[in-house]
Amino acid sequence: MAATHPPHSSITSASADEARTALLKRAARAAVDYLEGVEARPVAPTPKAIAALSALRGPLPPGPTSAEAVLHLLHEYGSPATMAKTNGRYFGFVTGDCVPAALAASWLVSAWDQNAAHAVQSPVAAQLEESAIEWVRQLFGLPEGTGGAMVTGATMANFSGLAAARHSLLTRAGWDVEADGLFGAPPLTVVVGEEVHQSVLKALGLLGLGRKRVVRVPVDGQGRMRADALPHMDAQTILCLQAGNVNTGAFDPAAAICPAARAAGAWIHVDGAFGLWAAASPEYRKWVKGFELADSWATDGHKWPNI
Repeated sequence: MAATHPPHSSITSASADEARTALLKRAARAAVDYLEGVEARPVAPTPKAIAALSALRGPLPPGPTSAEAVLHLLHEYGSPATMAKTNGRYFGFVTGDCVPAALAASWLVSAWDQNAAHAVQSPVAAQLEESAIEWVRQLFGLPEGTGGAMVTGATMANFSGLAAARHSLLTRAGWDVEADGLFGAPPLTVVVGEEVHQSVLKALGLLGLGRKRVVRVPVDGQGRMRADALPHMDAQTILCLQAGNVNTGAFDPAAAICPAARAAGAWIHVDGAFGLWAAASPEYRKWVKGFELADSWATDGHKWPNI
């Protein structure tokens, strides 16, 4: 059999694969160097590092920049100007470090490059989401069959829960809010604690329910909603409880509030951005007693789970 040269396209493809592999190895080395050096630098970037970010400014390049050059720019000027969160000295904004398993998984997920909009586009992404949601349901002790979704953060989680509340209560009142909007819709009463988190108020504003058009319930010295100060509730009431006050960590007394709210036909939404995770601890799950009686819950993975 006569030997033949492989097609030119095969040579090109092999060269591209080698270049990609080399680039990924450089990126991995840069990432490891960053992590190994983070303990020796301040948590906040130095003024010099921030000033050096000017290298990333400038007009749009006239042509493409090589992948190697982009990586160099990011590591040379971007790495020193980061907030050093990946160590035990960072205490800002209730955000923790990324655990090694999550970091490694994120690299692999980026390599997968999936479009996770539908199961048919990425079966593995759909399965991972379903498994994670079900595990969280079990950790929180929520009713079997409770559904959920991954969203961009606690603000959007509150928005989604309150959107479900708006839909459910108005449907019950004979109004299709998705088709007919809020003009002329039956009024809904929203009840919040005096120390409600701003993300809940933002969601109410986006949903057309109003940031200021709420009934505020007095709270105690720890920011807990006072059960004895609740207003009248009915089937057109959305009650927003808080599992974990962002300033004190205190929990609204759900066990004392939820039964009466359910009996009145109110929708109960829980802003549990970080507090609901107490359910995963045998020592602290007593604080979440009663929250399982709610209709919707919002939580956030960037707080306790990655600390």
